This record gives sequence, C-alpha cells and structure tokens, in this order.
Amino acid sequence: MRSTTQWLLPAALLLSMTSMAQRNDKTAVVAPPAAAADTAKKAAPKPLSIADKIKSSKKHAGLFTVYQDTATGTTQLYVRKDQLGQEFIYQSFSLSGPTSLFLNQSMHRSTLIFAIRKVYDKVEFATQNTNFFYDPNNAVTKSANVDVQEAVFLSEKIAGEDSTGYLIAADGLFVGEKLDPVKPLNPPGLPPTAIFNLGGLNPMKSRVTGVRSYPNNTDVVVDLAYDNPMPFNQGGKDITDARFNKVRMQHSFIEVPKNDFRPRRDDPRVGYFGSEIDDMTSLSPTPFKDVINRWHLVKKDPNAAISEPVEPIVWWVENTTPVELRPYVMEAGNKWNEAFEKAGFKNAVVMKQMPDDATWDPADIRYNVIRWVSSAYPSYGAIGPSFTNPRTGQILGSDITVEWRSGAGTPIQSELYEKAAATSWEEAFAQNKTVQQLLPAGAHKHWATCNMAQELAMQFMTGATAVEVLDGDAAEVPEMHKQFLYYLILHEMGHTLGLNHNMKASQMLSPAEVHNKSITRSLGLQGSVMDYPAVNVSLDRSKQGDYYTTKVGPYDVWAIEYGYTPFSAATEEESLKKILSRSNDPKLAFGNDADDMRGAGSGIDPRVMVNDMSNDMVAYAEDRFKLVNTMLGKLKDRYTDPNESWAKLRSRYYTVISQRSQMAGAVANYIGGVYVDRSFPGQQSGNKPFTPVPVAYQKKAMSLLAKNVFAPNAFDADAQLFPYLQSQRRGFGFFGATEDPKPQNTVIGLQMSVLSRILNPVSLQRLNSSSLYGNTYSVADVMSDLVGAIFTADLKTGVNLYRQNLQTEFVKGASGIATTAPGYDNASRAAALSTLKKIKTQLATAVSPDEQSRAHRANLQFLIEKALAVK
Repeated sequence: MRSTTQWLLPAALLLSMTSMAQRNDKTAVVAPPAAAADTAKKAAPKPLSIADKIKSSKKHAGLFTVYQDTATGTTQLYVRKDQLGQEFIYQSFSLSGPTSLFLNQSMHRSTLIFAIRKVYDKVEFATQNTNFFYDPNNAVTKSANVDVQEAVFLSEKIAGEDSTGYLIAADGLFVGEKLDPVKPLNPPGLPPTAIFNLGGLNPMKSRVTGVRSYPNNTDVVVDLAYDNPMPFNQGGKDITDARFNKVRMQHSFIEVPKNDFRPRRDDPRVGYFGSEIDDMTSLSPTPFKDVINRWHLVKKDPNAAISEPVEPIVWWVENTTPVELRPYVMEAGNKWNEAFEKAGFKNAVVMKQMPDDATWDPADIRYNVIRWVSSAYPSYGAIGPSFTNPRTGQILGSDITVEWRSGAGTPIQSELYEKAAATSWEEAFAQNKTVQQLLPAGAHKHWATCNMAQELAMQFMTGATAVEVLDGDAAEVPEMHKQFLYYLILHEMGHTLGLNHNMKASQMLSPAEVHNKSITRSLGLQGSVMDYPAVNVSLDRSKQGDYYTTKVGPYDVWAIEYGYTPFSAATEEESLKKILSRSNDPKLAFGNDADDMRGAGSGIDPRVMVNDMSNDMVAYAEDRFKLVNTMLGKLKDRYTDPNESWAKLRSRYYTVISQRSQMAGAVANYIGGVYVDRSFPGQQSGNKPFTPVPVAYQKKAMSLLAKNVFAPNAFDADAQLFPYLQSQRRGFGFFGATEDPKPQNTVIGLQMSVLSRILNPVSLQRLNSSSLYGNTYSVADVMSDLVGAIFTADLKTGVNLYRQNLQTEFVKGASGIATTAPGYDNASRAAALSTLKKIKTQLATAVSPDEQSRAHRANLQFLIEKALAVK
C-alpha cells in the first residue's frame, strides 16, 4: 500500500501543475484575432509575380513562349490557357553526336503527338496514342481507347499564373531524355563493348544553347552532356575523350496544321511511307485505316487541268554544297516536276540557292534544305527524311543530307569493299542481320540502315574504273558523275515526297534495251529512281548507254499521281481505284525493303533486289563477270604511280571485285525464288499471287554460279594482283595484325555468301513448300547440282586452295543440315544426308596427285563419317 501511495502522489501533483500552467498560458499569451492576422501577414513572403520570375530572362515569343535566364541559362515555359487540352506535334533532331549511334547532323528521330493538361497545381505533358481509329457511327466507339492510356512524360508544378496562362520550369522538359531517349540501349545479344556507350546524363553540364520561336513552331536546341568514368569502348577518332561526351539535339514543338488537308489511304501496290492505323470498329480481314505521307498541295486554280500550287515545295541548296555541283543539284530537284504535272501541278517543286551570307539557320524547320557535310564516320552516304502529322500523314518539313565523299562518288569506308569474310554459310547468313535498336521508338528505323549513297558511290567507282581502264580516256567520267549526282538527288528527294524504296524498278528493260539511249532518255533506264541499281556499264564500249537514269521513271510518275492528284471527297475513292488498276503494268512494278532479298533468308521475289539491272539478271550478270575479269588484267598498269603507294590499286581492286558479290547474290536469289504479284483479283493480271521461278531459269542461274563462283579457275584473273595489294602504312596501323593480302578469305567469303542464300533454312523450306504449287526443282536436285559444281571438276586432279576451302565448308554445312543445325525441315535434312553419302562415294575414287589434296580429302572423309555416325 505504501509503495502505491508513493507513486500516486507525485503523479497527482504533476497533473495539477500541468493544468495550472495551461490556464496561465491561455491568460498570458492569447492575443486578439485581428492582431494575430496582422502578424501572419508580416511573416508570410509576398508571392512573386510572373514578371518577377522572368525579369532576368530573355523572352522568345511564339507558339510557346520560352524564357531563358541570362545569368544561369535555366529556362521557363509559358503555356497559354487556350493551349490546354490541345494537341501539338513534337519532332526531335540530332544536330551533332557520335555517328556510330546515328546521332548525325539532321537525323530525324522521334515524332509524336502530345497534349497539355492542368492537373491541380501542376501542368502535365502527355504523349497521345495515334494507332487506332473508331467509327463515330458505331456504338463501340463509346469505349474508345478504354485500354490505351496516354503517356505522361512530364509533370511540373505551376510557378506562376496570370489571366491568360501558366509559367513552369522547363529544364526538366528540354534538358533530359523525357522527350527523346537519346542514349540507346545496348542491342540484345551483343556484349557491352560492341557499341560506343555515352555514359550517364550529367544535368549539371547540360544546357539549352538556343531557342527559336515563331507563331507556328518553337525550336529548342540543347547540349546534353554524358559522363562515362570507365568506358570499355573508346569509340573512333570523332570521340575526343570517351569519358566525356556531348550530343546536340533540337526539340521542335509544332502547331497541328489547321487546313483542309484530307488524309489519303495507303495501298499495298504503291510505296509510300505513312502511319499504320487500326480500325477498331471494322470486321474486315484488313481493318486498316493507314494513311500515306504527302505534302499539302492546293491548286491556285482549282478548275485548271494543271495549275501552280498555292504553296510549292521549296528546297534550298545549302551553301555548304560544292560550288561546281550546285547546278546539278538544282537541275535534279526540278526534274520531279515532270511527275507532279501528271498529278495536275506545275512547278510543284521550287529549287533555290541559299546565299553565302544568309542569316537563317538551316536547322530551322521552316526551311527544307539539301545539306552537305563531311563526317568522320558517317553512318550513311545520303539521307532524305521528312516529318509529319502522325494523324493525317501531312508532311510538315524535310531535309536531305549528303556526305561529301559519297556525293563525290568515293566510297566512305574501306569496309564497304573489304568486309570481313565469313568462314561458314551460317556466319554469312548471320552477317546479313541488321541491328536497328539504336534509334528511339517511333523513328523511321530503315533510315538508320539506308545505304543507297554508299552503294551508289561504289557503283560509280566501278563505272569510272571501267571507263579509265577500257577506254584509256577519263573524259567520260565527268558525265558519269553528273548522272550519278542526278540519281542521288532524285532518289533522296523522292523520299522527302513520301516515297519509299522500289527495289523492283530495275527490271523494266531487257539487257539490250538498257544501253539504248533513245529508250532510256525518253522512258528512263529503270521504272523508278527509288531503286538501288547497278551502274549500267557495258563490256562492249561501243554500245555504252546511260550509266544512270537521269529522270523520274514511269513508276515515279504513277506514284505521284496516286499520292498528289486532288480529288473531291465524293470522287476520290473511285479515282484512286482507277489509278491503282494499272499496277500490273510491268513499267509500274513495285517491291520495297520489306520484300527485297538483299539478305539471306529475306524476301522471296528475286526481282526485288539491290545492285541489279534488267529483266534478265542471269544474262546481265554473265556480262558483268566478264567485265570484271577483263578489268582486272588492266588495273595494275592504270593505277600504279611511281611516286605513290599501292593503296589506289588496292582500293580499285576491291571495288571491282565487289561486283562479283553483287551479281552472284542477285543471281543466287533465283534458285528457290517465287515471283510475287500484288494485283487485286479484279485487275485480271493473268498471274497468280505466287509463282515459282521456272525451273529452267533456276538451273541457268546455278550454271552461271558454277562457272563464275565455284569453278577451280573462277579467280584466275585475280592472281596477278595479289602481290601488290598493299595498304599504305600509317603509324602503327598494322599493330596486332598482319598486313599481307588474304585472297583465300576474300574468295571463301564470296562463296559462303552465295551458299548462305541458297542453303539457309528459309530458302530450303521455300523450295520444298513451293513444290506444292508448281516448283519442280527440289532441294535434293539443288544439292546434287551444287555437288557437281563444287566437286566434279577436280576429282581427277589436285585440289587448289579455293576449292579446298569451298569443299570443306560445303561438307560442314551439309553435315549441320543433316544433323543438328536448327530450322531445317525434314525434306532438307534427308537431301543433305543423301548429299553427304554421294560425296563420300565420289571421294572414294578421286585421284589425289599431291600430299595437300590427299590430306584435304582425308579430312572430308572424316567429317562425313562423323556426321553419318551422329545421324
């Protein structure tokens, strides 16, 4: 009891004292309400007005008003209240950066639609999804985009408000990667050292470097700094210090055009870039509302058959263009007006020269500019992108960039003609796969791998070499270069008009017609300038025609007619059907990158191919093989200078022999190929959608390859040059490697490239499947003919090094097909097994007069027995 009392007394006393203190405190401290309010007013700081927040900033008024602090460089953005809920277009451009990451000058990157919202005390920016269409007359539309949400990429607290708008901090919008993820992810399957790594974004070193704001667009240029303390990949010579990198970007915010532009539907028979839109209220097997990309052209005189447009497509030739080439660029651009006349427009394209003292920036999106640059490691030779309104396909602006060396007709990189040789056809198959993950989502990724100008430069050098060594007179080369430049500009400008590639266009004329100038000057050398053609050089110099087409082709005129002819809403659909009904005209043949067969296992129609020419590729290639062998015998005399190294000879040699690879690849595609016809049933073209290449032509292609790629003497013309293929020494360029030429690698690389086309699993499955609808050239037949081409000629003689490599790799490949190589169907495995047994039987009676041949054939026997044991 005593202990409890001792605890309770102090507790009671404490409560009593606390209660008294509270009463005393209330009496002493509480002030009148008015006095408390006055005290609070004095304590709270007065909110700063918008005027206060921008008083040290430079104002850039326009579509959006941007304020940049003149002391710190930080930016603020003023958003008008009437801009809330509205849609705007965003387009990003790289202006400078590592070319290995496709951050070249004028590279068009992300295009998107965004909207701005006010949410409580914040302003939000959100990307809109433009992939779907809902018919407003269908009740399902009430649930439109129920599972598709906008993507909020920025939310900023409102820093100031007045009667017409809101002020927010803008560095979070401009100086970072919220709009465009500049730093690419490492492509899957590649080691971290495979590509150059920018490192992490350093906001402290990044800044806004320029602002241009106009009524319809606002452009913000930023320098983004990246730090990489431990770079495993040091990059090339363009990287000053791999630890510290800078990328210059331009963010362009564009008002959605308010005009009467009407989207035009896409069609599989004509090739335009565009936007894919799914109709979510359609039950059609092709529920597509895809629209093509095209400029907004309106006739000044709507009633005239041909009228000038209200606003033409104006192109400025940048003052960086070599002075002597400017007239050719201007002339080439104006040649597109022929196509637009068919669509009802006169002078639709207007070419202008940028003055040397011009004060405007070529990066200003209000100008369409043909730009010339000289990059250390260009990822393309020329490029012609444009940017659009994704909802309608209206082209809003464009640029063409030409690398100086490509424009001069000189290959940019030695890798173009000295590619590492594959050591098996599986490796050759893998080398054709292209990584495209380096551009942001939404970017036109085909531009990253568009190498038309590089291919064209290679072709030009081949043509120039032919003229110089066969004519003995270089006077014809300048005219060839003019034609080359015409083609380059025509092609890239075609892209800016909305057209994608047409790799089937070079099929228009026969091998005899391609050198008939009366045809090529009126009709064109090929159906379209959107192809990647072989240079049209003749072995018979007395019959030389045009080297390149110098005018738009029939397909180009037809495609522009489809895309740009104005129609009323009531007559448009029937008028378009009438234009499209002519698609089965051979002069209008079309097949783009999705169809072409430049890579092993890609595409099925051999007529859709790069670096080919004429409607009889076997005949054309045969002439080109003869041309190459003739030229090789004359290279040393023509390209040897007593005061220079052997580098020029080496360069010309690899350029010339690249023609073998191109011709062989184009011909190999016919083996197992299937002709594609995309005509609609109502056109009654007379062709089935899929028709196997006639077996006689497949065998003709095989015979040409046997003679010029697989035969023991196919490369005899090269041997005289091997001792002279010396690179010019530079510093320690040979450190860790040997400088001697390795012709066996060059040859086996070509041979494996051809075999990768014929024997990869996609091709063999197509051979088998097409036997069900007309093909009579079986996999077993193909392999039997290959055995004849690769083994028969030297069964009674010694085997040279080329054939030892070829026979060994063929046996290894056939063994893989017969046993464990993935992707092959049953019929192909059976054919491969039969082939191995046939080779084993032949080897048993082969004559080997030298030790190396005996060793080689013993190795083949070992490889075959090993494979048969597994089987």
